[in-house]
Amino acid sequence: MNFFTQHKSILALCVGLLCCVLAFFIFPKVFRSHYILGIPNKSLASVDTAVKPTPAPVESFTPSYIQTPAQVKGLYITSWTASTPSLRNNLVNLIDTTELNTVVIDVKDYTGKIVFPVSDPVLRAYGSEEVRVKDMRDFVESLHKKGIYVIARIAVFQDAYFVKYRPDLAVKNKAGTAVWKDRKGISWIDPGSQEYWDYIVLLAQQTRDIGFDEINFDYIRFPSDGNMQDISYPYSSTTPKTQVMKNFFSYLHDKLISQRTVSGDGVKISADLFGMVTTAQDDMGIGQLLENALPYFDYIMPMVYPSHYPPTFQGYKNPEAYPYEVVKFAMQSGVNRAKTASTTPLKLRPWLQDFGLKQTYGSAEVRAQIKATYDVGLDSWILWSASNKYTRGALDSQ
Repeated sequence: MNFFTQHKSILALCVGLLCCVLAFFIFPKVFRSHYILGIPNKSLASVDTAVKPTPAPVESFTPSYIQTPAQVKGLYITSWTASTPSLRNNLVNLIDTTELNTVVIDVKDYTGKIVFPVSDPVLRAYGSEEVRVKDMRDFVESLHKKGIYVIARIAVFQDAYFVKYRPDLAVKNKAGTAVWKDRKGISWIDPGSQEYWDYIVLLAQQTRDIGFDEINFDYIRFPSDGNMQDISYPYSSTTPKTQVMKNFFSYLHDKLISQRTVSGDGVKISADLFGMVTTAQDDMGIGQLLENALPYFDYIMPMVYPSHYPPTFQGYKNPEAYPYEVVKFAMQSGVNRAKTASTTPLKLRPWLQDFGLKQTYGSAEVRAQIKATYDVGLDSWILWSASNKYTRGALDSQ
């Protein structure tokens, strides 16, 4: 047996290695792309392009805001309705074919979730985004093209998400050892937390940036339904509730209204208050006084639902059965107090009920509330229905 026979395996391996080396230097482009990168049929140029993609151009968007109508006549829709084209289109059609000209859309409800895509990195870092209405910006823009005024509703101190995110800011039990919840199981942020105020302002600014004409603030109060004997406030324990809320109202005004241009262009802001705020002489334990809110908002929206007034209110055993009388009394009181406070009563824009609790509400009952609003000298109103079902027969045709 000669040398080559004994070592032919070794020689074959050497020859193979020599071929690989020659191929690497003679055909570097082919070898490297096909064997080292493991991407067949692609040149280095195409691989480089895949590794370093060209940045997508930043989309430019300028909202087409519209002015507040002289007479606001609106309805409310949830984010879930807004996320469903068939449901929202039915309501847009109702607006198109009746006297309605305004829509209020949830952008943050009691869950604390922001329901549209957030572009602001600071706001996004809070993790509260839950995109229910992917095309919110385009939807608002489509409403503007129809001449519809669009209001964003923000539920403020009811915020289940933020309580979990920052439990140190939450309303607590009396011992301060656990998060307090109301009768519906909803948790609250202490209204005295200025850190949370900044978050709300940031959300309002982002909401304005995607096209909303007005920001409506709801649940701007202390909680009232639950075990009020076992409750404490980490940031509000030494400050009267009325002062806490007045400070918050002033803060919103300074951060949002005061930033308007000289011409007055800019976001409008409105406040939802308990219906009883127009007649009660105290803060009802929730920190709301009409006179403390009037100077700081463009519009005040008392929720004067007849169903929510207590039995025997103004002598009515069942106030819900007297829609005209209850709304007229409540709003006349509001008008009188606004005048006394040297504020135009036209700041008042009531929420009216298009639903029934103990009573069935139809065209007559809804229209009676609208008439009561007009009869005290006011000209604007918005209908509330949690189910987003509205009574067409109560509305004048277009």
